[in-house]
Amino acid sequence: MNTDLKDFMVSYLRVVLGTLMPIALVAFLSIPYSLGGHPGEPQSDASNSEIHMT
Repeated sequence: MNTDLKDFMVSYLRVVLGTLMPIALVAFLSIPYSLGGHPGEPQSDASNSEIHMT
């Protein structure tokens, strides 16, 4: 591989991975937080109270 091409690919991959890693980190931390648990886990059913607020 040409050294110029190798240098270009290394810098290109640094930019791509440096951009995608924070996005993935935010997504994998914020989605479970907003859902109140991980997708696929059974949710606690807090709506089974006997009091109806009308």
